[in-house]
Amino acid sequence: MTDHVAWIPDDVWADIVEHVPIPSVDLLVTCDDGILLAKRQNDPAKGEWFVPGGRIQKGESLTEAVHRVSEAELGVEITIEEELGAYNHFYETSDVPDSGGKHYVAHGYVVTPTSESIVLDAQHDEARTFPLDELPSVHEHVEAYLDSAELVPDTT
Repeated sequence: MTDHVAWIPDDVWADIVEHVPIPSVDLLVTCDDGILLAKRQNDPAKGEWFVPGGRIQKGESLTEAVHRVSEAELGVEITIEEELGAYNHFYETSDVPDSGGKHYVAHGYVVTPTSESIVLDAQHDEARTFPLDELPSVHEHVEAYLDSAELVPDTT
């Protein structure tokens, strides 16, 4: 298994992935000059521009998870601007063989960083801030967050 599931024993993690949706938070990071996206190095969505995110730990509130994930994946504190709601994310890939993929119930948040000193964790190999009118091709789940936050550029 991978390091990011070290706090859950491998056999328990395999049962969770096979049988239970995984609660998580995703962060739509807005800056003065656009949206911060990171290129993922691992599944799901490996190689795609995506938003930072992570699982909610037992006993942790959604707000606590948002702040922990921001500090762990980006090395910055954030301000929560808006809660976008819950989204079902289905992936065909998984770190658990023969599990039938993964199902996340992701809680989306719009956040702003309190500093510009981004320090990426090992899950991402690149992060960039993109102006809304110059967004690269992004995963459909990122598009859903942009739409919910009413940040989709007008193409008409």
